Amino acid sequence: MCANSSSRWRTRRRRPAQITSFELTSQKASLPISEPKTVNGLECYVSVDVETAGPNPSHYSLLSIGACLVIDPAREFYVELQPVNDLSTDEALSISQLSLEDLAEQGLPPAEAMTRFADWLAGEVPPDQQPVFVAFNAPFDWMFVSDYFHRFLGRNPFGHAALDLKALYMGRTNVPWSQTTMRYVAKRYLDGRPLTHNALQDAKDQAELMQRILAEPTVP
Repeated sequence: MCANSSSRWRTRRRRPAQITSFELTSQKASLPISEPKTVNGLECYVSVDVETAGPNPSHYSLLSIGACLVIDPAREFYVELQPVNDLSTDEALSISQLSLEDLAEQGLPPAEAMTRFADWLAGEVPPDQQPVFVAFNAPFDWMFVSDYFHRFLGRNPFGHAALDLKALYMGRTNVPWSQTTMRYVAKRYLDGRPLTHNALQDAKDQAELMQRILAEPTVP
């Protein structure tokens, strides 16, 4: 397990999360929380979420990163980044409600932001444990974080692999891939509430999601 620590690192004021409650429609939502296990104590699960200016890091900027330990979501990190260019899609900015103009003035330079993220990981994850990147639809978040780590820091503290909660849910419950969307998963585990698209709040919701998925009985 990750060693106990009271450190918190938050850079830039995060926008208040807007959470909408939906009527609970699934009995599965009452599943207990399960503390993630490690293999020989060598892994520390870190929930990560990002907001971006578009669909890929080769053209668009990483705008915000939220992260927390799955075992203790109060141990958190948040940063907003200066965009690397002025490219964006209307869809991406309407989802995050972030402004490229505001971030150009208030965000951190990408190299500094990624250094702070790496320093936070080093302070939270014991030296004998590997941080494991955890996200919902992890390929999207991973490609931005990995690209920025390598581009601006020269290394990725998470290594070369990530844990996708959609795939974990599929394997744990034996549902088809088409039923691993947040619409199904939130109804089952999060009382129907959607993700807020605030990177830190979504990272915390993902941590809860992983705990509840692991509380499911294994399907033979």
